[in-house]
Amino acid sequence: MTKKEQFTIIYQQHHAKVFRMCRGYFKGEEHAANDTAQEVFIKIWQHLDTFRNESLLSTWIYRITVNCCLLHTRKPSVKKEVFTEHVPDSIQQEYNPVAEEQLKKMYACIGQLEAADRIIITMVLEGIEYPEIADITGVSGDTLRVRIHRIKKKLSNCVQP
Repeated sequence: MTKKEQFTIIYQQHHAKVFRMCRGYFKGEEHAANDTAQEVFIKIWQHLDTFRNESLLSTWIYRITVNCCLLHTRKPSVKKEVFTEHVPDSIQQEYNPVAEEQLKKMYACIGQLEAADRIIITMVLEGIEYPEIADITGVSGDTLRVRIHRIKKKLSNCVQP
């Protein structure tokens, strides 16, 4: 299999999750999430030959995603106007103002968390298994479970004061 074919498969299998992780990290800000997701796949392309199979491919990809999210926040920000009205991604997606408001509130609450906690909860919401999250973040399984419990409690208090 060529590098291009391998990359295409990786992109098809992981793009949606990478984008959602970035969107969660950047508090629902689509532009920053798109930019960062593109950076992630550029890095994957550049370093695909160096992947050593010491961990799952998905773990390697999510580690790159975490690093890109953290690096993106360190870059000098450029002030820009943000179009805040939601536009559905496809014709199939129904606009639900109640769900949209809940989603905005959840992103606002996630945005109040520390950077590491935002990454962790975004991976939890993506359904990534705890052992893989522990590997990506470099914390023990027990520590991770405690952190996730505390993060969920903070979010619960924020969403339903």
